[in-house]
Amino acid sequence: MAQVNIRIDDALKEEGERLFGELGLNFSTAVSIFVRQSVREGGIPFVIKLQDTDPFYSEGNIRHLLKVKADVDAGRNIVIRDLIEG
Repeated sequence: MAQVNIRIDDALKEEGERLFGELGLNFSTAVSIFVRQSVREGGIPFVIKLQDTDPFYSEGNIRHLLKVKADVDAGRNIVIRDLIEG
């Protein structure tokens, strides 16, 4: 079995160990899971991005847009003001 050495901020490592411990894992096992999943998916197994600041993509607006779409698909009357004001 290979041994890998990495550098990581002390506080981050402690937080990670605490979290992984609550999940019943040690740090090494958690890293192995990350690498295994990365290999399975052919890339990082989660989205890496800057925080979205565009309110259009906010959870509330997406929920509103889906409701409006459902209303339109169902043939319910839609008032333009409702589409804009949400």
